[in-house]
Amino acid sequence: MRPQISCDYLIIGAGFSGLTLALRLAEAGKSVVVVEQDSHVGGLAADFQLRNGSKLERFYHHWFNSDLAIAGLISELGLTDQVKEYPSRTGMYFNKKIWDLSSPLDLLKFSPLKFHNRIRLGIATLLVRRVKDYKKIEGMSIREWLEPLCGKQVFNVVWEPLVRAKFSIFADDVSAAWMWKKLVLRGGTRSKNGSEALLYIDGGFGRLAKEVANKITSLGGEIYCDEKIAGIQTNDGNVIRVVSASGVSIFPGQTIFTGAPSQLTEVMNLESFPEWKAELQAVQYLANICLVLLLDRSLSDTYWLNVNDPGFPFVGVIEHTNLVSNSMYKNLHVVYLSRYIEGTHPDYLAPDSDYFKKSIESLTQMFPDFKPEWVKEKYIWRARYAQPITTKNYSRSFPATATPFQNLTLHSMSQIYPEDRGTNYAVKTSEALALKILTLENEVE
Repeated sequence: MRPQISCDYLIIGAGFSGLTLALRLAEAGKSVVVVEQDSHVGGLAADFQLRNGSKLERFYHHWFNSDLAIAGLISELGLTDQVKEYPSRTGMYFNKKIWDLSSPLDLLKFSPLKFHNRIRLGIATLLVRRVKDYKKIEGMSIREWLEPLCGKQVFNVVWEPLVRAKFSIFADDVSAAWMWKKLVLRGGTRSKNGSEALLYIDGGFGRLAKEVANKITSLGGEIYCDEKIAGIQTNDGNVIRVVSASGVSIFPGQTIFTGAPSQLTEVMNLESFPEWKAELQAVQYLANICLVLLLDRSLSDTYWLNVNDPGFPFVGVIEHTNLVSNSMYKNLHVVYLSRYIEGTHPDYLAPDSDYFKKSIESLTQMFPDFKPEWVKEKYIWRARYAQPITTKNYSRSFPATATPFQNLTLHSMSQIYPEDRGTNYAVKTSEALALKILTLENEVE
């Protein structure tokens, strides 16, 4: 990386938001520089290499067939024929047993709920989809909204364990709008027989991120990984210089920051902007710890298994090779064990060996036939800013894209609301922002 760089646009972060912005701006003839603190592009969708040479996402990923923005980008890159649709089996681990919940018929067989409550759960999921304006429910917590719809038993058995496992200490503060969007999205991705269908691209999401990065560089854009931002200097209401940890100085015309809002407060002096600083710091995130196991045999025939019993060190068991063929990974079976957790939690900060040991013990409880010897490879990944906490009435409180600085824009997954984080919405919102930026430029000219 050159010691000094000037550009029209500096984009901080090479997740799908940053990459999409860079692509659209580079296509418009702008000089673009992307700086990423990680060693790979792709953000949470970045991949890594297994011992056999196969590539795999660090954190599990898939698309829904309703994800049109990412489908459009894939089409532009000429990769549509490499995206495949797969049937998906989902289930729940509850009361020390695995329950299949892949279809409406499975729901009728879910005996932990009284029969009338099984019917009520099905009706409630239909009623949820009738809500058209999320602002009518965003002032309620998930419990305050869902419990009257489906009843206490349904909420306590099905939803509360998931919400608490997902949002930890923030579970009672999360807006009902988050759950509403999740249920509407999942309900709209069913196949003809009522089961869920998911999409995945050959080579994985990391491969797609690299394809986008290659397109950017072919248009003259520059992408630098392993370059953490150390400071953003301002003067008279403008960003004038951005310095990386390696000492590189970047002089941008415009800067777009795609990280968590609070991260801006770590690299900027905002003492003159106390209200904005407080606004940035108010957006809280949960971290994620994800154990990736490569097994010599399958755990079950379920792709996505929610863990509703308490006391487990993970909220989900996602057997990736029950979605795609394990031939992609030299016949090994890929399992993700995921947990959302506070970034300061001792378990998040503990050595990898501790989390691995605890997880293996839990798998043995869930799958009595499982033996630790099945594990042929293991990897643990952590992401400090994995899930923004969308509190009640979040639309009134999250930071705006515009900032107190004329040439600094904030564009993070905490602003995608009421959508949840994901590559599709990263692309969708970034394309909208790029169009807005370019339209304003043309109007000025």
